[in-house]
Amino acid sequence: MGDDELNELRRRRMEDLQRQQQQQGAMEEEMARQQQQQEAQIHMILMQILEPEARERLNTIKLTRPDFAKAVEQQLVILAQSGRLRGKISDEMLKNLLTQLMPQKKDYKITRK
Repeated sequence: MGDDELNELRRRRMEDLQRQQQQQGAMEEEMARQQQQQEAQIHMILMQILEPEARERLNTIKLTRPDFAKAVEQQLVILAQSGRLRGKISDEMLKNLLTQLMPQKKDYKITRK
């Protein structure tokens, strides 16, 4: 194998790698765009079903416990899409829902002898 053939193989390989990176970048951009679109839809649904106080409470929870807030948002969207909500969710209703969804804490008592 001569130097020319080796250089040609290297050039082709570099082109293939660059093409793969461009395709991967395009796929990542598409996934990010889809995720943003999905989050925008969830936000619009929440705007429709939550009263301002409840929305504020959910935003506060999102700052402290983002995973839990995401689960609550998903639950609310499911309730709205299934038609189980009759009106807007008030702050009190959201508090009740949060207490139901929040995992129960185990209380440990240690006694010394």
